[in-house]
Amino acid sequence: MQTFFIVAILGLGFLITFQIAKASEYVAVLRGEEKARKQTNKVNAFMLLAFLIIGLIGVYYCNEKLKGKILGEAASDHGVLIDRMLYITIALTGIVFIITQVCLFWFSFKYQESDKRKAYYYPHNNKLELIWTVIPAIALTVLVGFGLFYWFKITGNSPKDSMVVEVTGSQFKWEFRYPGKDKILGKKYFKKTDEARGNPMGQLWDDPANHDDVYNPGEMHLVVNKPVHLVINAKDVIHDVGLAHFRMKMDAVPGTPTTMWFTPKYTTKQMIEKTGKPEFVYELSCDQMCGKGHYSMRAVVIVETQEEFDAWMASKKPQYIVANPDKGPSEPKKDSVISKVPVVGAPVAMKTKN
Repeated sequence: MQTFFIVAILGLGFLITFQIAKASEYVAVLRGEEKARKQTNKVNAFMLLAFLIIGLIGVYYCNEKLKGKILGEAASDHGVLIDRMLYITIALTGIVFIITQVCLFWFSFKYQESDKRKAYYYPHNNKLELIWTVIPAIALTVLVGFGLFYWFKITGNSPKDSMVVEVTGSQFKWEFRYPGKDKILGKKYFKKTDEARGNPMGQLWDDPANHDDVYNPGEMHLVVNKPVHLVINAKDVIHDVGLAHFRMKMDAVPGTPTTMWFTPKYTTKQMIEKTGKPEFVYELSCDQMCGKGHYSMRAVVIVETQEEFDAWMASKKPQYIVANPDKGPSEPKKDSVISKVPVVGAPVAMKTKN
């Protein structure tokens, strides 16, 4: 019964509002306000047409003024493909945007209210509905297909000669680890993380593959024209590896390593020359809101030649020696089989051949 009364009250309220609106309309006609309303409609129609013209000029001007000034040229081979897909998407949607906006504002102007004609009743057209359903569906399918192709290319298997870099995010910094001469990242276990004792990554010192791994916070070094395979982790909350200049982006998830790979095209020095900005640096930012210090979570990416990278690596001490200064590095046994995937959960025993 209560529900019935509520529905009845709402219904009566609607009827009363409708009757008041109709009465106000009739009063306006008797007072001669109808003519003033029609004149206002003409002004609005001209303003809509002016907005269309000025708006399209503004879109064109902004596009020409800012072209190439937001991110600049893509600095990776995958970035070129991403930019190409973006330009195709903008071209297709831009054509649709211009056509629909011109039609919208022109029709508002041309078919403004007039006593000389009545609105044409046009409720249904199967052919028209089929056209505006099928064509967008085909276009979107093609765009999504290209997107999936590039995505699987970026997250798929990297070339065999790729260098490997482990990227770990935490509030609010980035840390990097490089394999040594054995080209293998040693195992790690999050419960072994102890920055006070020189083990910020939780490396397992019992794994010989860890004895030549190099740890470097805040700065990632890459080799130009050499594929790099990033193994991405997080220590606390979800972060995101954002490499805008390379057009790459991947979440850093605690307990679940993610990967992506790309090939840098230009060294940092070359980009300084290309951009004409002496202060230019490649940036790794956190693209996921991760706490109050999110804005400051930034690292520098240095792209250099192979010789420069080798010299930098030679200047770094393996973290095993930093954490255990009384011990020297040990060579891994030739018959050892060591997993190339870093362990972030429970430690796994090494297997050796008989």
